[in-house]
Amino acid sequence: MRPLLLVDVDGPLNPYAAKPQRRPAGYQTHRLLTPRWEAAQRRRLADWGVPDERVKPLRVWLNPDHGPALGSLPFDLVWATTWEDEANAYVAPVLGLPELPFIAWPSPRPEPEDGVFWKTPAIVAWARGRAFAWVDDDITRADRAWVAEHHDGPALLHRVDPRHGLTADDFAVLTAWAAGLG
Repeated sequence: MRPLLLVDVDGPLNPYAAKPQRRPAGYQTHRLLTPRWEAAQRRRLADWGVPDERVKPLRVWLNPDHGPALGSLPFDLVWATTWEDEANAYVAPVLGLPELPFIAWPSPRPEPEDGVFWKTPAIVAWARGRAFAWVDDDITRADRAWVAEHHDGPALLHRVDPRHGLTADDFAVLTAWAAGLG
């Protein structure tokens, strides 16, 4: 059985922390108005007392080369993003990816314990002992320690710099890790 690759959108695929006026090379700008984004913005506008204000789409930078690169890795791909099912509707088509399974996050989100990212326990529960690599921009040492203690299979928690998104070096790390599983 191939290992899982759990993919976050914002950070690894959408380098949101890059300078706003300097889109990274290879990325294209997309203006996306997802239902979840629109609902959140409507709540924000209502809180500000301007409920009829137009909701601006979310600016997302995506690199179309990432779809084929992800698809060629020796992993089963899974969305591990707060976009949840919206990643299939809005991100996958831009990248040329098929519909992927996604992790549905608990609601409300649990409070982090001892510096552990709120996604981490849900990811381990979802993987159910299966080997996985996880790419996200919020991974810390605390998450690695938590996974080592609570996950029965091999795991690679790979932090991606949200200023750059996935790079050739990140793809090389993922490929080498999967190859090392034997």
